[in-house]
Amino acid sequence: MTTIKQADFIDSIADALQYISCYHSQDFIDAMYRAWQLEESASAKNAISQILINSRLSAEGRRPICQDTGIVVAFIKVGMDVQWERSLDLQQMVDEGVRRAYTNAENPLRASIVSPPIGARKNTGDNTPAVVYTELVEGNTIEIKIAAKGGGSENKTKFTVLNPSDSIVDWVVETVPKMGAGWCPPGVLGIGIGGSAEKSMLLAKEALLDPIDIQELILRGPNDVAEELRLELYDAVNQLGIGAQGLGGLTTVLDVKVNTYPTHAASMPLAMIPNCAATRHIHFTLDGSGPAILTPPALENWPVIEKDTQANETRVNLDTLSRDDITAWKPGQNLLLNGTLLTGRDAAHKRIAQMLDDCEPLPVDFSGKFIYYVGPVDPIEGEAVGPAGPTTATRMDKFTDMMLDKTGIYGMIGKAERGAETILSIKAHKSVYLIAVGGAAYLVSKAIKKARVVAFEDLGMEAIYEFIVEDMPVTVAVDATGESVHRTGPELWKNKSVRVSFG
Repeated sequence: MTTIKQADFIDSIADALQYISCYHSQDFIDAMYRAWQLEESASAKNAISQILINSRLSAEGRRPICQDTGIVVAFIKVGMDVQWERSLDLQQMVDEGVRRAYTNAENPLRASIVSPPIGARKNTGDNTPAVVYTELVEGNTIEIKIAAKGGGSENKTKFTVLNPSDSIVDWVVETVPKMGAGWCPPGVLGIGIGGSAEKSMLLAKEALLDPIDIQELILRGPNDVAEELRLELYDAVNQLGIGAQGLGGLTTVLDVKVNTYPTHAASMPLAMIPNCAATRHIHFTLDGSGPAILTPPALENWPVIEKDTQANETRVNLDTLSRDDITAWKPGQNLLLNGTLLTGRDAAHKRIAQMLDDCEPLPVDFSGKFIYYVGPVDPIEGEAVGPAGPTTATRMDKFTDMMLDKTGIYGMIGKAERGAETILSIKAHKSVYLIAVGGAAYLVSKAIKKARVVAFEDLGMEAIYEFIVEDMPVTVAVDATGESVHRTGPELWKNKSVRVSFG
């Protein structure tokens, strides 16, 4: 009979979450590097290079890969012969591990969980509670798969119930473009098929915790219908041409994982959940001998990729910028921003809207400024700000016309595409929309030299900051004429394939 001590369990959860915050798994690094080597789209190749450079920097600095350090999800299989030495229940032990990980002074992680989910939505301050799934199994050990799932990718989850005779491939190919680029491709798609509605969701989520091994599958060939489906979906999704960050390119998915479960004869429940370029998960087992031992990977495991010198970057002074300057920018153009940026995301925009409706003066002058959609990690000693990558801009679409019309901002910075009405507003106001690379948050933070909260401090990571930046890399996504690279890029690269090159 194995005895698991409460302290060992909690320490293992905390250590695992700290570990995955700053270390990509080797299978992901290898797959992303392979995609970078084969990518022919200059924009996509530049984005992938930033993700890989960011990954190495995060490992070196032991700081989060992405500012969105996720909602914690744990799949725990408890052996039925295990005994516990504990005073807390399982949920409480997981939550205590989460609390310690996210409030670690040496590497604080961003608290993103709000409670209740409707109404006040107050940040819990320590990223608890976690989402915990428990299964009793044979044996005398505890097997733990734990992930920290970013909101940008989680928000792109899709579910349907197909007729048994319907094509799964057709549904996926039709649905993936509708997900947009907010999930920060290239990443992994988890597909859950069968069971009931909620079971298919769990199948898809747990599939994302398996290693990336599509290249091995291509080389050996499929052994069953699920593996055949993986290969078919991998080819079909990459032929969509969506590419890194939705800019158009050869690689949209690094792998497609498929889990199945028996289902009702009249049903085909089907769930699809993407993992982003900051994929964070780890698998370990407790056997009563102490906490899990997680050895940091060697830095030589990361490929050495120099910053793309062919990016044709234009240096921009934000403090002297004119409307005429921004109307000259073109979609796909790479810029290096210098000067003053203001930040703001969902909660700040909602509060600004209320203040404008109430004819109250705004606490910040946005005129002639750019607003960066970001919720940064708290800094540690020597940092102006912690990792500070972009959040999904599409969520701010409903506020964009208001911001352009009533605050006088020149433009916005985020990630992913903008909606059709928002693009029309950008065009009407002769504004622009820029993107930073999702999954390169620590790299972006290196360009932020000063940071201070200037409004709505009570909103925590959603407060309005003033950043002073030096050579912050961005790309023009929507220009002043309304042309969007998220439309033109995928159209250019559609129906091109990487299967032969990879194999």
